[in-house]
Amino acid sequence: MRVLAVLMAGGAGTRLTVLSDKRAKPAVPFAGKYRIIDFTLSNCVNSGIYDVAVLTQYRPHSLNTHVGIGKPWDLDRQRGGVHMRQPYQGSNADLDWYRGTADAVFRNLDFIQEKDPDLIVILSGDHIYKMDYRPMLEYHMQKGADLTVGVMEVPLDETDRFGIMTVNRNMRVTEFHEKPKDRDKGTLASMGIYIFSTHILIQRLSEGTSEQPRIDFGKHVIPDMISQDKVYAYPFEGYWVDVGTIHSFWETNLAMTSAEMERVLNLHDPNWVIHTRSQERPPVKLGPQARIVDSLISNGCVVRGQVERSVLSPGVYVSPGAVVKESVIINDTWIGPGAVVDKAIIDENVVIGAGTYLGYGDDMTVNHQMPDKLNTGITVVGAGAQIPGGITVGRNVLIRSGCLESDFPGTDISSGETV
Repeated sequence: MRVLAVLMAGGAGTRLTVLSDKRAKPAVPFAGKYRIIDFTLSNCVNSGIYDVAVLTQYRPHSLNTHVGIGKPWDLDRQRGGVHMRQPYQGSNADLDWYRGTADAVFRNLDFIQEKDPDLIVILSGDHIYKMDYRPMLEYHMQKGADLTVGVMEVPLDETDRFGIMTVNRNMRVTEFHEKPKDRDKGTLASMGIYIFSTHILIQRLSEGTSEQPRIDFGKHVIPDMISQDKVYAYPFEGYWVDVGTIHSFWETNLAMTSAEMERVLNLHDPNWVIHTRSQERPPVKLGPQARIVDSLISNGCVVRGQVERSVLSPGVYVSPGAVVKESVIINDTWIGPGAVVDKAIIDENVVIGAGTYLGYGDDMTVNHQMPDKLNTGITVVGAGAQIPGGITVGRNVLIRSGCLESDFPGTDISSGETV
């Protein structure tokens, strides 16, 4: 049985604000040394799937550099391997960019037909989970399904974030509602994991017209298939999370420091390694006053201060007297002497001046410019920002990428402000 995995990795990730300014969401660093896409790529190779296409679009450079020819995942091979697929200019100038998930696959049908797989596994490149796809592939074959959708139970108050399915006693899908506003459609949510029988996928995507387009799997393809094809749901009971919002990204990173997470998503499991392209860095160095509690510290970090329940990516420097609490610090950020970073996400190559307090006070005013994205007390700093010393920065503050010390208006930045 020939299987081709197709990873959807072209999303802009706008809900991650400045973290995705210059990189696609799947390329955002996660849990210290990893990128988000590492989890789905590792699931593929750990499941014995070595023929993988990665569909990119938004700012692909960082993702292309990270994945490369796939060597860290043992995908640098003559037969199979990893294929980075980007949109290209065709005869119709209006259709150069992918318009949705199904459209992206449709534009690559020539590649798929050349590969000639029996089954196609379509995956999102921006979810954090471990999953062996082999039982789901077997389930698909046993059911004689045309399409099998990975599903899991979600809280009732979160159903408007997912595609919600109704199934019969045999797990055959009878209804599908994409992000329903009403709470009466059930709690069985699509994980964005689809197994298609190849001939059915090609047929259904090719049926699209201007009146009935096949742009998105959740909005167009799956609802139409339910009435004419055999669509089944495959229940998944493991840990799975979409880190597409600032709060979920912060919360999931910090969860990686807990003992509970070692049970549900163990990064140290030798039987299910999360592969990545590791940077050549020296060992972690701890100074005489260093104190680290419940944290992930990556290679190349130097800690001379205090780090509590935080995640540090490679090359982060924590000066003497500095305190980092409940924060995610991305590559090569420098935290000055006596500085405090509390409940923040700091992107790469940021400089935080001596004595600055980032995440100060109890004022939880939501961000005035992005109230729907920064409203849980997390302050976010974009890549390359230079924050002057001796100032206080409140909560739900957004400091944009590349800000210089001269861009700061005074000694204090109130909660909810943007610089």
